[in-house]
Amino acid sequence: MTPVILLAAGKESAEVTDWAARIGWVVGLGLFVALVYWLMREGWKWRGTLQGDLPELPAAPDEPGEAKLTMSGRYHGSTTAGQWLDRIVAHGLGTRSRAELTLTDAGLDVVRPGASDFFVPAAQLREARLDKGIAGKVLTEGGLLVVTWAHGDKLIDSGFRSDRAAEHNEWVEILNDMINKTETEGAR
Repeated sequence: MTPVILLAAGKESAEVTDWAARIGWVVGLGLFVALVYWLMREGWKWRGTLQGDLPELPAAPDEPGEAKLTMSGRYHGSTTAGQWLDRIVAHGLGTRSRAELTLTDAGLDVVRPGASDFFVPAAQLREARLDKGIAGKVLTEGGLLVVTWAHGDKLIDSGFRSDRAAEHNEWVEILNDMINKTETEGAR
């Protein structure tokens, strides 16, 4: 008796790719990403609606005076004072951007290309300090210049980072001197 050799001629290899299933998964994932993006956008708009009681931001005066300090860098956002994660988005304050800061006797002028500029009158400045985080942005200790100011009945912290971080100490010193001088003059 001779052994019979059977060849696997009847079997076929499995199909490598099921294109219909793959396309279905890609479309489903794309729809899921679009839904998450839409929900984030709606949440941002809802936060702005909740902060609708915040008054319009003041515009810079025509003649602000001579610049005491200037700084170029980044604006990282504004929050309710003392609550570094409670971002304020009303009137464009939540939009991160490049920023040019100018401090004069009239106040702090924040010019933001591609976003709304704003001005903080000297009488509304409350404090300047170095910190490590604001509105979800965390840096090294002292890597962020935080300016606290009053707007309406709310205290706001705004975070800035200079292109040259060594400038931060000078800004804190001069801003706090200016605030103390304004408070002393106002108490008279």
